[in-house]
Amino acid sequence: MSNRRDFIKKAALGAAAVSSVGFSGFAKVKENEKEGALGFPSKKVKKPVIISTWNHGLPANKETWEQLKAGKPALDAIEAGMKIPEADPNVRSVGYGGYPDREGKVTLDACIMDHNSNCGSVCFLQGIMHPISVAKRVLQNTPHVMLAGQGALQFALSEGFKEENLLTPESEKDWKKWLEDSKYKPVINIENHDTISMLMLDQDGNLSGGCTTSGAAWKMHGRVGDSPIIGAGLFLDNEVGAAAATGLGEAVIRTAGSAMVVELMRQGKSPYDACKEITERIYNKHKNHKDMEYLQVGFIALNKNGEHAGYSLRSGFNYAVSDDEKGHRMEDAKFKMSWDK
Repeated sequence: MSNRRDFIKKAALGAAAVSSVGFSGFAKVKENEKEGALGFPSKKVKKPVIISTWNHGLPANKETWEQLKAGKPALDAIEAGMKIPEADPNVRSVGYGGYPDREGKVTLDACIMDHNSNCGSVCFLQGIMHPISVAKRVLQNTPHVMLAGQGALQFALSEGFKEENLLTPESEKDWKKWLEDSKYKPVINIENHDTISMLMLDQDGNLSGGCTTSGAAWKMHGRVGDSPIIGAGLFLDNEVGAAAATGLGEAVIRTAGSAMVVELMRQGKSPYDACKEITERIYNKHKNHKDMEYLQVGFIALNKNGEHAGYSLRSGFNYAVSDDEKGHRMEDAKFKMSWDK
């Protein structure tokens, strides 16, 4: 009997000793994990970082970067950068000189969002060169998130914006040529232009973003895409990350694309994996859809560590990146399929 008691006593002491070593060892691993030791490197936050869609994102990034480095608030810096393509008549999918709708009218959409989830948006706006600026005023000076059409124009004029003709002779010529057949078929990114969406992680580690576009060429008068819709064309959560979309807006709206990318990052996915998964979801929902012939959708994403990525359904999508490490540059996004498939 005594032998049995001795065995139980020794076993209990042994278990306590193992338990003590085990928990102290685990605590040491957790401690070293924070320190970046024992194969658990800590992630260093890279900031500031700015990413934006397409080639015209590069001059926009550069201006935003200069503004940010000069101490301007994040939204002011984003606004300044996005005004560059909005005012460039050679960028045919944003602002002045953008392709018109089927009635020959240039209609604009834009939105902007800060790290506190304050946001402003305008859609179906006509006659104002800088819709991103009007969107920012909606955020700052109204109790609303979105203003549309004549109401957006009325608000812009009350804020001192100047009404002007945004249809350039070049875009008018292209529109009249289109009228000869009047066939609507979105052609996205073949000429390497589309919506500009921008995401930023600033020096303080806060996220913000913006989006501006003249939308799909030859669209029906009154059509609004994903770009001004918070959760579709743009979304961010300052605890997690930010995402933005480009491509055929109808497909992005159907899947709440940017919000879903951010939600996947919340669940622990990398920006790349999150962009890819939602692109795959869009593909699966549209592979037998009438839009599939010309469907292109791309996402960019940026998380709180400054990690970024882009991914698109079809080839040809690229995005601009700006940071202290490598400066200003373009990066090609990976894609699911090429245009000839």
